[in-house]
Amino acid sequence: MIRWAVIFLVIGLVMAVLGFGGIGGAFIDIAKILFFIAVAIFVILLVLGLLAGRKVKDTLS
Repeated sequence: MIRWAVIFLVIGLVMAVLGFGGIGGAFIDIAKILFFIAVAIFVILLVLGLLAGRKVKDTLS
């Protein structure tokens, strides 16, 4: 998902430089949304992984 965010960011920046500011800004906004979704998914999976690891550690002890 980070890859898509970077792709949308680059396309948006290129379009803004070429004079298509409106649609370039839309692409940059999509890149921001994708980035924050990716960060949120990362944090959720990190917490779930830590909790699962703690359960496995407790059952092995």
